[in-house]
Amino acid sequence: MMATDAASLVAQAKEWAGSYGPFPNGEEGAALSAVLRARAAWADGDADALADVFVENGSLLLGDDQYTSREEIRTAMTEALAGPYKDTRLSEEPLDMRFLGDDTAVVVTEGGVARADEEAPGEKYRTRTVWISVRRNGDWKLFSYQSSPLA
Repeated sequence: MMATDAASLVAQAKEWAGSYGPFPNGEEGAALSAVLRARAAWADGDADALADVFVENGSLLLGDDQYTSREEIRTAMTEALAGPYKDTRLSEEPLDMRFLGDDTAVVVTEGGVARADEEAPGEKYRTRTVWISVRRNGDWKLFSYQSSPLA
C-alpha cells in the first residue's frame, strides 16, 4: 500500500513539474504558479479555490461573459463547474512569459478545455489564453484570464 501511495505521489509530482514548461525556476515559476493553481482548482471542480486564486478585483472572460471581481468569478464558476464545464479541465501549455515589472507577469498559454474522456482539448475547444499574474503580499495571484478560440 505504501509503495503504491509513493508511486502515485511521484507521478503527480512529475506531472505538476512538467506543467511549468520552459519556466520552472525562480520568479518565472513563482508567477506561473498562480496559473497552475487555477488550473488545478478547475480540474477539481472547486469554484471557491479557483476564485481565491484571483485578486479581489480580478477579471475572467469566459466565452462572451466578463466577470470583474473575485465574487463574480466565484458565482459564475460555481454554476459553470456544476453545469457545462462539469468534469472538465484546463489543459494549458505555457508558451511565453514576460515581466512588466517586479510584481506583474503576462503568461501566454495554449490548450483549452478538455472533457473527462479526452487527453487534450477537442479542436472546437482549443484556445490561446493570456493570464496576468500579480504579486500581492508575497503571493502570486491572478489579475486576469482571457482566452480566445484557435478554431
